[in-house]
Amino acid sequence: MTVAARQVRGNPARSAQRRRERSVAPVDYPLLVCALGLVAFGFVMVASASMSIAANCCDDPFYYVTRHGFALGLALTAAVLAYSVPVEWWERGGVWLFLLGLLSLVLVLVPGVGREVNGATRWIPLGPLNLQPSELVKLFAVIYVSGYLVRHADDVVNRISGFIRPMVLIGIAGALILQQPDFGTTAVILATVMGMLFLGGVSLMPFVVLFLVVAAGLLVLVVISPYRLRRVTSFLDPFQDPFNTGYQLSQALIAFGRGEWLGVGLGNGIQKQFFLPEAHTDFIASVIGEELGLVGMLVLIAAFAFLTWRAFSIGARAEAVGERFSAYVAQGVGLGLGLQAFVNIGVNVGMLPTKGLTLPFLSYGSNSLIAACMSIAILLRIDAMVRRIEAEKGPTRGGRPWVRA
Repeated sequence: MTVAARQVRGNPARSAQRRRERSVAPVDYPLLVCALGLVAFGFVMVASASMSIAANCCDDPFYYVTRHGFALGLALTAAVLAYSVPVEWWERGGVWLFLLGLLSLVLVLVPGVGREVNGATRWIPLGPLNLQPSELVKLFAVIYVSGYLVRHADDVVNRISGFIRPMVLIGIAGALILQQPDFGTTAVILATVMGMLFLGGVSLMPFVVLFLVVAAGLLVLVVISPYRLRRVTSFLDPFQDPFNTGYQLSQALIAFGRGEWLGVGLGNGIQKQFFLPEAHTDFIASVIGEELGLVGMLVLIAAFAFLTWRAFSIGARAEAVGERFSAYVAQGVGLGLGLQAFVNIGVNVGMLPTKGLTLPFLSYGSNSLIAACMSIAILLRIDAMVRRIEAEKGPTRGGRPWVRA
């Protein structure tokens, strides 16, 4: 027996620590399985929803499937790279990442640089790919605000200017995204950041005032924009004008009605065949509702609820071990993904006005898929770091190390 082995064997505390470290799982497998399951399910549903459309427009039923598969490869590669980056690097580079995101939002609006599709200018052509900066800005905003909450914790809690300062940059980003226009993404970013500020300990009354100001601003934007106002009024009763302003929502509701409890069967949906616009992107949940029924939708909602709960659980554990930046990032990721899923499904079932917002992990589109996978990868990296710290500290009660008497 070597001297080192005798020292470890003769030191009960070190031996116990070694056993704890060996017993700690290297990754949060339930979270990983949930995310990969959503990605795989999304690939299947994109194939089901897009084949008839692709055969008609591109003479190739696998056109969108092939492109989504390529995007999936990019997303998984980006996730592996994001997981390999230490959390400290994200904290140090948060401001620069967000400023880079702002610059890319400006470039989208430059004539000749941004690409327009269906009346919206949201993409920058990069050869075979189209970069949509607003999707990455969602993640960069979470990282930036998390770092701000750590650096200016006292100001956020005790001074009004402390929580207004980050909202200035977030407001600039929101204004640039509204120029594309993309009202849904702006609302999700603002709601996510305000939720993070609330979790960061901001005083209740100033927070309520800021919330009311932001809500009033968004309401004004709806009222003064004719097409946004039409969306809101048609959302209240889509079947009043089912062939014009209420067409998209009425077709989505018909899809859910046809699905009933168990659906008509995977691939057997009718609404995706030229009745439901954007069936493979913004309204993929309606295809799921038709083909897999209420049971399929409840499983999908449960998966997003689990993912959101897991993110907050990781954030609480990170807070307990003193990793405040990691805690805020985990909470921000959970808020962002949960809110986006809620809004998308709410739009599909008629709970919210129609917005061009993708369903994370499932909708066709490389940028949304890449941003969502990177967010989960960073979350897994935070979880791995917290597990390592917990193993080094030993058993805990209430987030504090303890030893048996």
